[in-house]
Amino acid sequence: MQSVIALGFFDGVHLGHGALLSRTAGIAAQDGLRAVAMTFDRSPGKDGRLLTSVEDRTRLIRGLYGIDEVVVLPFTEEFMHIPWDDFLASLVRDHSAAHLVCGWDYRFGYHGAGDPAKLTAWCRAHGLGCDVVDKLVVDGITVSSTILKDLVEAGDVEAACRYYGHPHTLSGIVQPGRHLGHTLGFPTANLVPPPEILLPARGVYAVKGSVEGRVYTGVCNVGTRPTVHGRGVTVETWLRDFDGDLYGKALTVDFHRYLRPEKQFPDVRALKEEVLRNQAQSAAYFSADP
Repeated sequence: MQSVIALGFFDGVHLGHGALLSRTAGIAAQDGLRAVAMTFDRSPGKDGRLLTSVEDRTRLIRGLYGIDEVVVLPFTEEFMHIPWDDFLASLVRDHSAAHLVCGWDYRFGYHGAGDPAKLTAWCRAHGLGCDVVDKLVVDGITVSSTILKDLVEAGDVEAACRYYGHPHTLSGIVQPGRHLGHTLGFPTANLVPPPEILLPARGVYAVKGSVEGRVYTGVCNVGTRPTVHGRGVTVETWLRDFDGDLYGKALTVDFHRYLRPEKQFPDVRALKEEVLRNQAQSAAYFSADP
């Protein structure tokens, strides 16, 4: 089956990406074609920090925008040297492209020589459909992955949600930790994100966690756990009302609100009291959410 292909990297899958992906899905449905999005296995830009892993990007693209298939291209040295027109020809040859969709600032091919104007002209000459989606402006700001990286790094996940169109998200397989949560009476799930994934600012957040198709509210600590002499930055989540063993299971954490900065408490008892207070704050936040 021929395809409508959305071209981009889609890190974060924000509202600007959403406009492009929605256009792709709409054209595919109208013309009876397959909706496809293309991304890369690593950042094609100089900033190697990522908002989303390949897995999270794929999940969001398909789940939020009705894309049938996500193609992950390896961003290799060889790929970097492909001329822009050869890249477009490969989309027809290898992916049955009948229509291409890109954003207003899309660049592609060796040294970024390809741009929306060249893409449009090439498609016209080769009998393909082509759409170029204009920039999306929210609150006077052009939505971009760069803006979102700044907000997430500052811990302002509520503001980030306005530009994402969804909460900042992080997923992975729960890893064994030091079992300190069990000792304190609130077992936590420990995620170890890849080093290139940008973590929210250190502190405690109101979150929702998804495990095996069920969603729980809770709190997540991003930091070094100074009260218990932790080593390295961890992402530890306590899911309210979850009863069971999370080790080895897939967990998705959605960050909804920053509650407090990370701090060192005088003892473990004080830490436990604060975590319980944070859990109550989280419960109140989500109970007030319409």
